[in-house]
Amino acid sequence: MSETTTSSAQQGKILDGITVLDLSTFVTGGFSSAMLANLGAEVVKIEQPGYGDAIRHSGPPFIRGESPYYWTVNYGKRSVELDLKNEQAKEALYELAEHADVFVQNYRPGTAERLGVDYATIKEHNEEIIYLAISAFGQTGPWAKRSGYDLLIQGMSGIMSVTGEEGRQPVKVGLPITDLITAMWAAFGATSALYRRELTGEGEYIDLGMLEATLPWLTKQAGQVFADETPTRMGTKDPVLAPYQTFETADSYLNVCILNEKLWHELCAVIDRPDLPADDRFETNADRVAHQDELEAEIEATLGEKTTDEWIEIIADEGGVPAGPVYDVDEALTNPQVEARGAITEIEHPELGTIPVIEHPLTFEHTESGFEMPPPLLGEHNREVFSDLGYTEDEIDEFENMGVFGAQDGGTDE
Repeated sequence: MSETTTSSAQQGKILDGITVLDLSTFVTGGFSSAMLANLGAEVVKIEQPGYGDAIRHSGPPFIRGESPYYWTVNYGKRSVELDLKNEQAKEALYELAEHADVFVQNYRPGTAERLGVDYATIKEHNEEIIYLAISAFGQTGPWAKRSGYDLLIQGMSGIMSVTGEEGRQPVKVGLPITDLITAMWAAFGATSALYRRELTGEGEYIDLGMLEATLPWLTKQAGQVFADETPTRMGTKDPVLAPYQTFETADSYLNVCILNEKLWHELCAVIDRPDLPADDRFETNADRVAHQDELEAEIEATLGEKTTDEWIEIIADEGGVPAGPVYDVDEALTNPQVEARGAITEIEHPELGTIPVIEHPLTFEHTESGFEMPPPLLGEHNREVFSDLGYTEDEIDEFENMGVFGAQDGGTDE
């Protein structure tokens, strides 16, 4: 390989040359295809004419009519409006599918068949397609045809039963966590299937349900159930480690993470509490877990004497013990570590000027990653995408006249 070729390969992205058709709405499919876009895939977002992905309308807040929430799930994509009730639009979709590598949808089971975009139909046009069908409960089972969203899955997966404070009502995680969990499985499944296709030449159908996507993340709580214990809500405390929780300081809150006896003794030394390890209630981790309320009272009494910043310097910077502040979201996005790592960047938006971008965290030594395009305006790439397929301007004009990009009463069936 020549030096020029080697340099070019190193400057590319892992998924360069991969095309993704994303018919999904909201987060599960959208975040997964954004992950693929970050690694170089060309993602074409197929949207309902005149309305688009429902996440475009999620808010407030809005910035000049645009939803910043929508941005975070759709960096790096192109948008095409297709009225899937229009036969010409459906044929146009099939032609896009012929040139695609991955096809993503998150319809309720049965809807894809009704629209003519199910796996069997798409496979007729592209036998090597990687087809990803995301739904709340998967394509089979007694609940398959139920609709479902993050809140429902948080409840049914057990997450809410262990989130919140003892004796109070269950609490959902403040993020759409099961949407994001499912999205990451989706991206992992798609890239795994692409790798298998490289080895076998065969396409793949992936059936992904949000409920079962979430269950592997239960880890320690599942371990408790396997040991015939019942996980409970514990606030910020941990069922198997102590102290591993949030403590109140003189001015805010501090997280302390003690995973072994060495760290326990180091913590007690730096906060000047050598009496704690000598106390029979706190000698071992098992002892501390059994006496978490008493342990919390002892440690919080000491931590209340100084501010969080003062304790961070003492415990984390000087003592080397895992501890950190509880940031609000603005602080999480703007602190020195995040800035040093380039985790938040900027990109030019066609109507809003410069907008912020939350970059994805994979940093490769031998290949690039990162978003190169802003989240698209609705239908921004209607003509461009088909022009890239070789359609003439007159042919694209005819598409418009036939209502391919939006009939008078068009729109996809959600």
